[in-house]
Amino acid sequence: MAADNGRALIGISSDVLVCDGRQRVGSYPAYAAAVVAAGGAPVLLTHELESIAAVIDRLDGFVLTGGDDPAMEAFAAVTDSRVTLVDSKRQGFEVALLRALAEHKPDAPVLGVCLGMQMMALTSGGTLDQYLPDTPGLAEGHWERQHAIIGQDGWGFGDATAVLSRHKQAVADAGSMRVVARAPDGLIEAVDDPARHFCLGVQWHPERTNDRAAGAAIFEALVAAV
Repeated sequence: MAADNGRALIGISSDVLVCDGRQRVGSYPAYAAAVVAAGGAPVLLTHELESIAAVIDRLDGFVLTGGDDPAMEAFAAVTDSRVTLVDSKRQGFEVALLRALAEHKPDAPVLGVCLGMQMMALTSGGTLDQYLPDTPGLAEGHWERQHAIIGQDGWGFGDATAVLSRHKQAVADAGSMRVVARAPDGLIEAVDDPARHFCLGVQWHPERTNDRAAGAAIFEALVAAV
């Protein structure tokens, strides 16, 4: 269901914020700006499970945004005590949304960013490195840093030299998804599902990355895939 002006409707996942003791939902405006620049119309998603069927029926594509860390018990693992947990309602909604899309609307374009990529991998049977400072060689270079990526398959990232990363967790095993880019230190930087029309996860933040192939072009490809 494209917007009346012909722009594709792109759902953007939101975070839970506490302001003056009250919960609100919101998102960094850079995600919406990137969708608009790519020709889409952003729609901010809240976390009501009852809305998922209508959301996937009416929207054209989806962006799962960055955020805090998932509770791993939902994926048969123990959560590291040092993580900062994402809101449980947000996590439950995004897991249910990803599974509903895979089952009922697999051709809908989906882009996962940072946490969004990690959720895509987890719902595909993958695992996380929950605390990068514990992993030799990965303790530096991924928190509010720019670094290179090495493209491996099909997405035209090439060897981008300036992606913007901000994460202390990473995908250790992509499950049924395919690894399509890594950092020079070996960390998984992008995954996809080649069986689907457009299902891509990136560990960096393309909405804040100046390199066109690893930034604006990703949002343009998402909207074009509609």
